[in-house]
Amino acid sequence: MTASFTQLLLTRPRPLVMGIVNVTPDSFSGDGCGHGTQAAVEHALALAEGGADMLDIGGESTRPGASPVGEEEEMQRVLPVIEALAARTPLPLSIDTMKPSIARAAIAAGASVWNDVSALRGAGAVQSAAELNVPVVLMHMQGTPGTMQNAPRYDDVVAEVIAFLRARIAAARAGGVGAHNILVDPGIGFGKRLQDNLALLAALPRIMRETGCPVLIGASRKRFIEMLDAGAAPGERLGGSLAALLWAAQAGAAIVRVHDVRQSVQALKTWRAIAGAGS
Repeated sequence: MTASFTQLLLTRPRPLVMGIVNVTPDSFSGDGCGHGTQAAVEHALALAEGGADMLDIGGESTRPGASPVGEEEEMQRVLPVIEALAARTPLPLSIDTMKPSIARAAIAAGASVWNDVSALRGAGAVQSAAELNVPVVLMHMQGTPGTMQNAPRYDDVVAEVIAFLRARIAAARAGGVGAHNILVDPGIGFGKRLQDNLALLAALPRIMRETGCPVLIGASRKRFIEMLDAGAAPGERLGGSLAALLWAAQAGAAIVRVHDVRQSVQALKTWRAIAGAGS
C-alpha cells in the first residue's frame, strides 16, 4: 500500500472515515454532484473539513437498477475532480470504478486507492491492479447494479460471500496483486435482502478472520434501513447509518464509507471516549 495509506490503517484508533463523492446525477442517496466539477470539488472539500480521512470519487452510479455509463463520460466526470482535489487536499483519494482504464487514469491523476465493486472481474482488471500497485477494495455483488435486486437469493449468505471474497483474493494474488494491497467489502445492499445485510453485519468478525483482510463497510443510507423504518427516505436514514457504523467499528472494520461525515466522526469520537472511560 502507499506509505500514507498504510500508516493510516496501522495507526488508526478507529475506522477510517471514507467520504462519498458521487459525481453523478442519479445517486440513490440524493447527494450526487451531477452539475460539474466545481460542485463535486466543493462537496469533497466540505467532507474533508468535516473530518474525513479519505475521499471516494465515483462517476458511475451503482444504485439498484442503474444503467452503465460509457468510459469517456465516466472519465470526464471523475478526472477533473481528482486532479483538483489532489492539488487542494492531502487526504488519500479513492477511485470508485469497475473499469481498469478509469482506475489507471485516476491513479495517474492523483488517486491512490481503487475501490472496485466488481472485485476485479472486469477484463484486464487484475493485471491493472497488479501494475498499479495500490490498495484495492474487492466487493461482493450478486449480479450487476442493473439486476442485483431482482430477487437475490442465498442458502447461507455469510458463507457464500466469504467464499466469493476468498476466490477473488486468490485470483488477485495469482495475478500479482500483493496481499498487503487487498481489502474486502461484503457489499451491503448489493444484491442483498434485509436479512442478508443484517447477517453480514453481524458476521463481520468472521468475515475478517476468514478472509484475512481489512474490511470496508458501506452501509450509509442503504435501503435496508428503510426496511426497518418504513418510509425513511435516504436523507432520513442517519440514525440507522450511525448504528451500522458503530456496530462495524466495534467489530473491527478498517474503513467505513459514509455520506454524513461530520456526524459519523462525532459518533466515533463519542464511542471511543466511552470505551476509554471504561478501560
